[in-house]
Amino acid sequence: MPSEFVPVGVFSGKHVLAELGGVEGRLLDDEEFLRTTLASTLTDAGATVCDVIAHRFEPQGVTVLAMLAESHASVHTYPELGAVFVDVFTCGERADPEHAVRLLAKALGTEPESMSTISRGRPAKAVTS
Repeated sequence: MPSEFVPVGVFSGKHVLAELGGVEGRLLDDEEFLRTTLASTLTDAGATVCDVIAHRFEPQGVTVLAMLAESHASVHTYPELGAVFVDVFTCGERADPEHAVRLLAKALGTEPESMSTISRGRPAKAVTS
């Protein structure tokens, strides 16, 4: 009798941490722009956006969190410095978190100052016959 369990995916992914600089302060303090831009860049990079929430700080700065079917993404801005911390983690192979960071940087008119990618989880085991 065949098993009813069908694996959804591999327990592994890529976690990208990046810092962006040289961004216009007004963009980094615009909550709606950041929500929309993060969601669209993630979608363009192959991720499935489930929800996006944001919090605007006083006197400035915004944190935006995106819940993805593949995991999560976030941006935390420092308008007074023209700087952003970015965190994108995706499981599986469909979404490309590095591409998402590059698209976000382009939308903000900059390039990543630093970007590190960490492999997480356990890779798929080879299937033997």
